[in-house]
Amino acid sequence: MKNWKFLTVLMAMMLLVLAACGSKDDAKKEDTDSKTDSKPAEEKKEEASAYPITIPGSTNGESTFEEVTLKEQPKNVVVFDYGFLDTLDALGVEVAGVPQKTVPSYLSKYSDTTYVNVGSLKEPDFEALSSMNPDIIFISGRQAPAYEELSKIAPTVYVGVDNANFMESFKANTELAGKIFGKEKEAADAFAAYEAKVEEVKAKTASSDEKALIVLGSEGSLSAYGPGSRFGVIHDVFGVKAADENIKAETHGDNVSFEYVRETNPDVLFVVDRDSAVNPEGESGTKAAIENEIVGATNAAKNNKIFYLDSQVWYLSGGGLTSETQKIDDVLKAFK
Repeated sequence: MKNWKFLTVLMAMMLLVLAACGSKDDAKKEDTDSKTDSKPAEEKKEEASAYPITIPGSTNGESTFEEVTLKEQPKNVVVFDYGFLDTLDALGVEVAGVPQKTVPSYLSKYSDTTYVNVGSLKEPDFEALSSMNPDIIFISGRQAPAYEELSKIAPTVYVGVDNANFMESFKANTELAGKIFGKEKEAADAFAAYEAKVEEVKAKTASSDEKALIVLGSEGSLSAYGPGSRFGVIHDVFGVKAADENIKAETHGDNVSFEYVRETNPDVLFVVDRDSAVNPEGESGTKAAIENEIVGATNAAKNNKIFYLDSQVWYLSGGGLTSETQKIDDVLKAFK
């Protein structure tokens, strides 16, 4: 009888202990589940808190672009500027529509039918744009004349770089891409890597006394570009000394002759071949036109210092994370 009572008490105590352990385990599980559930909620809250985003208005000196407010992250994205497309591509941002006529070869995936063809750089296809109902359209100088019409279709943001303040505007565009699409860290890291490359080329050019001239070849004619111009990053950022400090910073350059090149007598001649950039098969007579007896009298020609820059990068897609890094590599070849 005593044994039976003892066993009864023992079993009761064991049940109490097991019940207590179970309660603790349930409490731990609930606590763990609560933490697991709360993390995504916090992340979603942080993501949501980034919006609405207001993008200030701007001007490129010829046109004015109004302030744009985005209530949520754009999903259906159209990009007319190949440089900004380059940056979005580098950051892993998906786009829906691009002008496919002259897509640079390194961005050739955007020529696929997966993406909507929204026209050409200077002639947007308004019907195609209206049909796809984009959430946002990014443009630069070539599309500025169509800004009002584009703005009727979707919020339109100007992302052209300011050649007179290149580093500041390029950084601002990169940061804008990161902010809009939740890629702030990726954008900051990528720009920091670019800045490191800039210091690399500056270290090379600082120790050189060679002076350079930049020309664009188009259908047998030449235009010269100097500091502050669309190709002025060579002088303004990379630190290459200019063979002519008085070239006008015009959009289409300063029309010059082959005799001018000989008289300027650059130690290094950088050539942007527009023809090869815009012609479907890359046909061009620029190289044959430049390498004549007149230009052959320059120091650049005598010392094999004529460099043909990647025309698609320099003429079509400047202002992108990949393209601007490629520009540094092109210039470094002249200062090994």
